Amino acid sequence: MLKKRSLIAGLALIITSFITMDIAVAAGKANWKRGRVYYRMVCTVCHIQETGAAISPNSRTIAEWKAYMAADKHDASGKSKPKVSDYTSKAYRESIKGSNKAAKKFLKMPDAALFADVKAFVVHGAKDSDTPASCN
Repeated sequence: MLKKRSLIAGLALIITSFITMDIAVAAGKANWKRGRVYYRMVCTVCHIQETGAAISPNSRTIAEWKAYMAADKHDASGKSKPKVSDYTSKAYRESIKGSNKAAKKFLKMPDAALFADVKAFVVHGAKDSDTPASCN
């Protein structure tokens, strides 16, 4: 009987460790590769449609991207109302899911996680990073 309890307690500890580890990983680390997919398929497409030009991650430095994302103002001058985070929100993704596969694919993702992923991509691809990235 004691062996059975020890075995159950050991299994519970192992399962709890895996769950805790998954939560910590999910909460603590943005995924720049997922951010790249969203940025290229949503942000770049919209920028090209609306302005005729894409905004490449390698157009700014790491510090500039971090400041831009921290300010959370879509228009760098601060004149426009939408925030950068508005474009990674579930509401926005819901509004374009019919015409954008990435928006549909990432529909269930938490807003903050997707915003962090996009930030990680632009910082990862900044012009002074080890891996400058274009929009293509």
